[in-house]
Amino acid sequence: MTHETTTSLTGAEVLQRAKAFFAERIPHQAAYLEHEGDTYATFRGQGGEELTIAVVPGSDGTRVRGSTLLFDQAIGRFFSTLPHGTA
Repeated sequence: MTHETTTSLTGAEVLQRAKAFFAERIPHQAAYLEHEGDTYATFRGQGGEELTIAVVPGSDGTRVRGSTLLFDQAIGRFFSTLPHGTA
């Protein structure tokens, strides 16, 4: 499933927060960094399941997209920690 939100943080800040959040915040559903670039981070979690966070500059802040088959609830929790984009 794909999830989207917009935040006032920069893309680099979002990805840094994602790395900390998925490795430390939810220990029973932890996902660890597998690949990263300037605009994305891919994590691998329980059973080898994948989680991807991507960032793109938008007109009202940074657009953040999360994609996964297993970590839907964790992505929702992560998105809830991000400040809203500027309107």
